[in-house]
Amino acid sequence: MAKVTKDTYLYWYELMVRLRRFEERAGMLYGQQKIRGFCHLYIGQEAVAAGTMSALRPDDRMITAYRDHGLAIAKGISCNAAMAELFGKVTGCSKGKGGSMHFFSREHHFYGGHGIVGAQIALGAGIAFADKYRKTDHVTICFFGDGAARQGILHETFNMAMMWQLPVIFVCENNGYAMGTSVERSSNVTRIATLGEAYEMPSESVDGMKCETVHDAVERAAARARRGDGPTFLEMRTYRYKGHSMSDPQKYRTKEEVEAYKQQDPIETTLQTILKKKYATQEWIDEIHRKIDAEIDECVRFAEESPYPENSALYEDIYRQPDYPFMTE
Repeated sequence: MAKVTKDTYLYWYELMVRLRRFEERAGMLYGQQKIRGFCHLYIGQEAVAAGTMSALRPDDRMITAYRDHGLAIAKGISCNAAMAELFGKVTGCSKGKGGSMHFFSREHHFYGGHGIVGAQIALGAGIAFADKYRKTDHVTICFFGDGAARQGILHETFNMAMMWQLPVIFVCENNGYAMGTSVERSSNVTRIATLGEAYEMPSESVDGMKCETVHDAVERAAARARRGDGPTFLEMRTYRYKGHSMSDPQKYRTKEEVEAYKQQDPIETTLQTILKKKYATQEWIDEIHRKIDAEIDECVRFAEESPYPENSALYEDIYRQPDYPFMTE
């Protein structure tokens, strides 16, 4: 692993605080019914996003499931565009049509936000196949949850990715629960990283609560992919402090369990490292918090003042084949 510098720690801290504050405000606005539909918060899993971003290049590709706000903002989508999308406004990153689960940005190489469990696993391999076909050195990182690890599409995709040696990193963000069902109650295989071994795919479990371990694992996997040595499977053992979605009463776990994981909070542990190594002063930390608080206030104002899409937008950005023989107007 390349040396993690002072600047890396400061980047991690600022990014994770931004993600946490955005999600906290999104949860509050959902409670006020300003955000409708589904809403899956990323609170607790921020180290996965931060460690991943510091290990990859801006032009690398990313695709994920429906818990996508944190990864999307980490990849470069602005808080303004993210919040406007949650509000269903035309200024959102998906023009207000995708909502919480379907963030997208071609500019930032963020290819969703996917609501169908496991669907993005094959799509991630497809993006990587396109880059290999074009002979680029881009890497695709494909995220999914522990519940998606039980989908058949994972096995089909793992087999093809290894056959074709695709430049893709598969990442299972294992937060312990597929909706409200624990891994132990839904799978005979509880060490999810071992699933890759059936296809001789390099695989490992990673402490997903620490930016350092995430960065190290993703950096090594990316180097492997760029060398042409094929895919890697990483199981990031992380935890979400909130429910599966905003409508989740969380009766399947104890408050003591949640509190125990909060003692490993990646924002707090990163801050303690920064203070211990004297990478920043308290004044710098306070200024970061003021800046981000203002940024979140601004993104809410932007979302509230942005217009909704026109009714005609329903017919835009859709595929239509003029000579399609099986449907007539």
